[in-house]
Amino acid sequence: MGNPFCEWSLLFSTQISEHEKIQSTYIATCVLNSFLCYSAIMLNCVAIYAIRKTSSLPKTLKTLLLSLAVSDVGVGLLGQPFYTSILIKWLQQSNPGCNTYKVFHIITYLFSLASFLSVVAVSVDRFLAIHLHLRYQEFVTHNRVVSVVISIWVISTFLPFSIFAVSLYIYSYIMVILDVLGAILITITYVRIYLIVRQHKNQIQVLQVQQVAHGNQAANLFSLIKSTVGIFYVYFVFLLCYLPYLISLAATKMNGPSIVLKGCSVFSLTLVFLNSSLNPVIYCWKMKHIRHAVMNILRNMSRQRSHASQEILPLSDMISCINKD
Repeated sequence: MGNPFCEWSLLFSTQISEHEKIQSTYIATCVLNSFLCYSAIMLNCVAIYAIRKTSSLPKTLKTLLLSLAVSDVGVGLLGQPFYTSILIKWLQQSNPGCNTYKVFHIITYLFSLASFLSVVAVSVDRFLAIHLHLRYQEFVTHNRVVSVVISIWVISTFLPFSIFAVSLYIYSYIMVILDVLGAILITITYVRIYLIVRQHKNQIQVLQVQQVAHGNQAANLFSLIKSTVGIFYVYFVFLLCYLPYLISLAATKMNGPSIVLKGCSVFSLTLVFLNSSLNPVIYCWKMKHIRHAVMNILRNMSRQRSHASQEILPLSDMISCINKD
């Protein structure tokens, strides 16, 4: 049996006769990943700071969102630069070697799996918040959520290394089963959330009419629903970014690697990485408290720059006066 990492590289790398046909795809993907690498790091660092500063978010939701944001920083900090370096090697018609593919596989799967499991965990958390409502804080404690986050990172670290202990066939089945179970769990979760919201639609309308008497209860319920919708968008964008890659892998498995499928695989992996840049945008767009925290950060940065420029202007005036003398 051949090395699984070298076999994986056949999905993306080309023969000498195919190189000219896919060269433009390599270049475009390389440039795009260089930009997305920077945006993933910067946007998620701002998101992490904003989440930490948002006092109105529950500690449990904060912890899960921070786990998701850290995994996205890891993609931008390690995964995308590594992928860009491999693309440059392919442009030079050089084979990076199986060990390079091993490291790339471990890094990519570690952070991608941590991201996926964090999305699953935060989706379940929002379901419990709506389903349990007043009993939520009693059942979902911060210590339990921290234990879940630690478990997510232990699993995400262990599974990519398990390919050294089991065959590629068994490893692939483990990953597929985990992905399918996670997707089913999230789908069931959001179907249940939708049914609960419909069931309490009349209650919500009553709370709107009696907002003076039940202002806090109405506000909490609306906040829960809005945060749940925000997490649903995170999951939906996650699917949009990951499905093309999974489809290209399945098509290659059934039909064998062709120049068209190789180009699709190269670009679809970039869509997977794009997800790490989109998540913080969704936080700011759909979660009001995080959006306000980000706006405050940007305002403070603007004030600091204007203050620095005001300090520099008198110094420049002094220098011009000295030069005149």
